[in-house]
Amino acid sequence: MKKIKFDTFRQMVLVIILIAMCAVWAIMSPNFLTMNNLMNVVRQASYTAIASVGMTMVIIIGEIDLSAGSLIAASGMIAAAVYKSTGNIVLAFAAAIISGVLVGLFNGVLCAKGKLPGFIATLASMTILRALGYIITGGDPISVMDKTFTALGTGYLGVIPIPVIIMVICIVIGSFIMNKTRFGRYVYAVGGNAETSKWSGLNVDKVKILVYVFMGVLTSVAGIIVAARLGSGQPSAGQSFEMDCITAAVVGGTSMAGGKGKISGTIVGVLLLTVLVNGMTLIDVNSYWQQVIKGVIIVVSVLMDTRTKKAK
Repeated sequence: MKKIKFDTFRQMVLVIILIAMCAVWAIMSPNFLTMNNLMNVVRQASYTAIASVGMTMVIIIGEIDLSAGSLIAASGMIAAAVYKSTGNIVLAFAAAIISGVLVGLFNGVLCAKGKLPGFIATLASMTILRALGYIITGGDPISVMDKTFTALGTGYLGVIPIPVIIMVICIVIGSFIMNKTRFGRYVYAVGGNAETSKWSGLNVDKVKILVYVFMGVLTSVAGIIVAARLGSGQPSAGQSFEMDCITAAVVGGTSMAGGKGKISGTIVGVLLLTVLVNGMTLIDVNSYWQQVIKGVIIVVSVLMDTRTKKAK
């Protein structure tokens, strides 16, 4: 019960910080509260939030995924290339999703069956995917300016941006899995103590593989949105994207030690970081200093989690 109260309190504090930050940026920049900028914020938050749902699950099982940024680029290029060749939007999206499944399966098998740490397995995937993207395309983007393709990243359903609708669907699915299903309980159990879970009869390897596959699917969905928004699949897309997802999860209360975290907290973390970067950009803070601030936020969040565990 105490744990639940503390997590709720932490999320409330983050929401208060988010509101305060919005007020500060509104005072410092008259452009912050413009409709155009607010739409830009929610669009940018959407694809980060989608992948962060999967990253939260990966961190909860005590692993990490460094290949998210490279998969963003790869899935976007695959979607753009298939659509450009066939003109079939369903086939293009299906191909991108399948690529996510395969990458997630590869990462999961290396971790579960190969007994490699997630850091090493996904570092290899990150390097391979990024390199193949540049080799295959020669470093050139795969441009697709057809409105059918770009609508997923720039279009609206009524007054709501399509990426935001997709984000909400992914959040609902992820939250349902983690809070209402047996598999969700297994994810927490594996992250809490993998050996105990194994001796209790739980198929730990299967849980890890499925979590990585789910991460791959969600990252591919985010990659499609990014490619659609840019009007091209770019081999350079998604640079440091995995760090944004990890940061959002950690800021939102997900423990790097595994076994603890909530998707709702991660989403608050995504919004906080997106608003932070957007505001700093509007007031012309150097992009390198933005990265420094993100790094400091990660350190502070991890230290808070460590201190909390020691206190308990």
